[in-house]
Amino acid sequence: MEDRSHKVLLALVMLFLFAVIVLQYVCPGTECQLLRLRALSPAAAADPYRAEDETPARFVPRFNFSADDLLRRVDFNIKGDDLIVFLHIQKTGGTTFGRHLVRNIQLEQPCECRAGQKKCTCHRPGKRETWLFSRFSTGWSCGLHADWTELTNCVPSVVDSKKEVRLRPSRNFYYITILRDPVSRYLSEWRHVQRGATWKASLHVCDGRSPTTEELPSCYSGDDWSGCSLQEFMDCPYNLANNRQVRMLSDLSLVGCYNLSVMPEEQRNKVLLDSAKENLKRMAFFGLTEFQRKTQYLFEKTFNMNFISPFTQYNSTRASSVEIDKQTQQRIEALNFLDMELYDYAKDLFLQRYQYMRQKEHQEARRKRQEQRKILRAKQAHLREQGDNISSTDYTGNVERWRR
Repeated sequence: MEDRSHKVLLALVMLFLFAVIVLQYVCPGTECQLLRLRALSPAAAADPYRAEDETPARFVPRFNFSADDLLRRVDFNIKGDDLIVFLHIQKTGGTTFGRHLVRNIQLEQPCECRAGQKKCTCHRPGKRETWLFSRFSTGWSCGLHADWTELTNCVPSVVDSKKEVRLRPSRNFYYITILRDPVSRYLSEWRHVQRGATWKASLHVCDGRSPTTEELPSCYSGDDWSGCSLQEFMDCPYNLANNRQVRMLSDLSLVGCYNLSVMPEEQRNKVLLDSAKENLKRMAFFGLTEFQRKTQYLFEKTFNMNFISPFTQYNSTRASSVEIDKQTQQRIEALNFLDMELYDYAKDLFLQRYQYMRQKEHQEARRKRQEQRKILRAKQAHLREQGDNISSTDYTGNVERWRR
């Protein structure tokens, strides 16, 4: 009995070795080996972008978006005339993302960043012309932290200022931005202002002019607002920190710019929010500070450009170190009620886009595996057919010899 079991085991081992030899014959390359390793790996089915941020375990979409809204892949021609324009909203993590754009992308001709210089030279391959319009490439060419209204009116004329209108190339302008949780962003801006930041150099140009002091009063009388308390920061009715993300993403010309007397406040708020949502949805790309790896993934898939090093999720910031009570949080949310609604919308769209792109990626991988299996089966069938022919030939030869 024991001898019989040894024979069965030996037969199984021989069968396994035969199968390995056949597989090496029909698929000798590293591609099949990688496929086998992935299949055996316990992490094969794991999502490398999961659990590194605040993604809910089961994300349930709240908004209905079309496939065109979710699929973001642009044919960005870095060697042509296309231009990426980064709309940098204060305290959203835009500085970190902006540095990724100039220092962390795999390019045929990488940006040239010299020590001690704030700007990098990001030229197209073989041209002395930039492919990126951002703080760290072109500087604040349209004003400090220029918004949607300013950039869409300013960028085309700035990049082609030396050319006549009729000679300017027909460019694709791909606008991108980063958003952040409104409460965290607001607290971060307060801490920044508390340390002396003012952004007084911002132009706020709309319909060809900057706002008057009556249209946009200042919250402080001195050179800056350093040392202000959170209560003082919240109490200023003219504080541009309130609903900053909606204002910077909307078309302000639709509401008479900074002239609050053009339409009722409720109507103005609705127009601004609707405009910000629409502009955000139509942008080539936007990311969220709270989802660094997913932001990286969507940018890479959208522009077919890969980063060298992975993004890092920083959960400890100056804003996170500020302890506020529930009443203060509710006050901040009330002051930023438009931003709260925009962020909910943006987060839903962002996660739906991520899921959609991952599904597309998995479908493409499944299709490739099916094609590889077909090729493998065809090679195995061909191998068996050759084996059968050899066996048939040997049998016929033996019969002939026996007849002699």
